[in-house]
Amino acid sequence: MSQLYVLYEHAAGYALFSVKEFEEVSMFLPQVESSVTDLAKFNSIVKLGGFAPFKTAIAALENINAISEGIVPQDLLVFLDDFFSKLKKKKCQLGIADAKLGAAITEAIGVQCSHFGVVPEILRGIRFHFHKLIKGFTDKSAGIAQLGLGHSYSRAKVKFNVHRSDNMIIQSIALLDQLDKDVNTFSMRIREWYSYHFPELVKIVPDNYIYAKAAKFIKDRKTLTQDKLEELEEIVMDSAKAQAIIDAAKMSMGMDISIVDLMNIELFAERVVKLSEYRKKLSTYLHNKMQCVAPNLQSLIGDQVGARLISHAGSLTNLAKYPASTVQILGAEKALFRALKTRSNTPKYGLLYHSSFIGRAGLKNKGRISRFLANKCSIASRIDCFLEQPTAVFGETLKQQVEERLKFYESGEVPRKNIEVMKEAIGLAAIEAPLKITDENQSQKKKNKKKKRKLEEEAVNGNGVAAEANGGAEEAAAEEPAAENGGDGEPKKKKKKKKNKNKDNE
Repeated sequence: MSQLYVLYEHAAGYALFSVKEFEEVSMFLPQVESSVTDLAKFNSIVKLGGFAPFKTAIAALENINAISEGIVPQDLLVFLDDFFSKLKKKKCQLGIADAKLGAAITEAIGVQCSHFGVVPEILRGIRFHFHKLIKGFTDKSAGIAQLGLGHSYSRAKVKFNVHRSDNMIIQSIALLDQLDKDVNTFSMRIREWYSYHFPELVKIVPDNYIYAKAAKFIKDRKTLTQDKLEELEEIVMDSAKAQAIIDAAKMSMGMDISIVDLMNIELFAERVVKLSEYRKKLSTYLHNKMQCVAPNLQSLIGDQVGARLISHAGSLTNLAKYPASTVQILGAEKALFRALKTRSNTPKYGLLYHSSFIGRAGLKNKGRISRFLANKCSIASRIDCFLEQPTAVFGETLKQQVEERLKFYESGEVPRKNIEVMKEAIGLAAIEAPLKITDENQSQKKKNKKKKRKLEEEAVNGNGVAAEANGGAEEAAAEEPAAENGGDGEPKKKKKKKKNKNKDNE
């Protein structure tokens, strides 16, 4: 018969409980379930075998982080090893809540672990009565320990690299999409509003942003004269268009407008211009964030499509977990479920449709390219997620692969194999990373050398002045570092000067 011991991980430490008559208890599982809430009945089944408290809150956090990842911490290993080495019985079984941790314990100390059967119910009872089973432990102290560890554990999990936060990308792409809609709506509104006064301007200036700037500058068309040609040319960025606007203003069919209406149009045009300028700034910000967070995904499919994939997945980690088949139809979930219901053709692409590769592919090859591109996006997102030093080398090589596949569909030219391309990319990345490190090290070494030279020169000059002013006793004291190597003070000064000269020559 094997003796069952149950391991319970609490915020205060590790506890081992022995289960009496395990074989009989496992046969009466319903009775165990009913006796869990009753302490007297539960005490007849379970008895405390050993308790190892955590020394500090930092140690508790380190242990709980290791356990959450299925790794046996050193404290737990020592505790279990000491406990089971004292037992005379060879056949022992350890009840554990997590199967992954149980496998790691079995591999480390050779004790058989179990996480099913009666073990979950016994652990439920231990969790319920833990503060009463340990001497000198109260419900209040147990709650404080759990609350403190819970806060520190959650804080550690929430912490992330400030420069590689995908939350900023999700928010910025959402705002960018909203701004695009708003700018288009407001531009149409200003066109309609100002066209009552100057309808010919719409045909001459089709661009929304330039139209709003022109409307803000022109105001009343009757005040537009030849003197304003240069200023209008700076706005429109075309001399012919600027002259056409002035000519059209003289012969316009638009109605006259009051000063109050013009003021409102001018204010609204100014808002539209500022909103368009802010949209450009936000686009630059998104580009910079994508370079930090997902450089490979950015170089493969661009800023906006890559950001939309991350936003739709919820995070870069979620996107990295998705298979390529899911990435391919990400954003087309409604069409997929509708196709499954009606038993029609499933969609070939979702958000990837906005990529330039899909547009360049032929009608027959759009599905193939989207599948191939989804595969490369999946690889790029995983590299970005798990690579410690961000680099765009892999994204560039993956982009070349997609280009080669497009050429293959057009001309039949055989593309390179994936293994060859990835080996080449790994080699380039390995070359690039040491270069960055060596450049930093060299610059730091140069700075350190300069500092050393300055300090040595100052020390030599300072020692000379002190020797002249204070005499031989202070000279000897000032040159203690030189005396350590043996010899007199004055020869040492000469040696130092020679060294400095050599370094300067170097």
